[in-house]
Amino acid sequence: MRAFVAMRRFLSANAQIFQRLDRIEVKQLEDSQWKVETDAKIDAILDMIEEKSPTPSAEQIFATGCIWDAWQFVSDLIRNAKKRIILIDNFVDERVLTLLSKRADGVTATIHTRYNQPFLLDLEKHNQQYPQITSIQIPHKHHDRFLIIDDAVYLLGASVKDMGTGLCAITKLVTKPNDILEMIR
Repeated sequence: MRAFVAMRRFLSANAQIFQRLDRIEVKQLEDSQWKVETDAKIDAILDMIEEKSPTPSAEQIFATGCIWDAWQFVSDLIRNAKKRIILIDNFVDERVLTLLSKRADGVTATIHTRYNQPFLLDLEKHNQQYPQITSIQIPHKHHDRFLIIDDAVYLLGASVKDMGTGLCAITKLVTKPNDILEMIR
């Protein structure tokens, strides 16, 4: 109910903007020279907006309740992987499998975790339909979680499945992936 009220307020508050955009669109269809000039102005405005937009840094902190923001940040990391994704996390579930299915074709995915039978069943079902994710049972629990994207290592302040449910951070480390991988064996 609140969402619909908020949407109605947004539409009412911005009705003039929508009307102006509609007039611009009509004018563009009628006058080709005006269209060229307007397109250039709109491109300049969009470029300025893009310049002022925040860019992901090596350190991201997510407040409690910022579940979507944290999920989106990790999703972007996964989508940008070129070669491999390695997740070291004691607590994974089907949400992590869903997240890893966003990777590009040809990018390998490996999860180092302490898995149980329900997770193995989820993984088996996932791998029947989507590109293979390998799971490796870690010999003992690790406090910290790590996400390796190609040759970059990220320290995760929470399990991927819980990112954003509480105050947490993602920090890019200068550590080499092999240093971390040797320590978990």
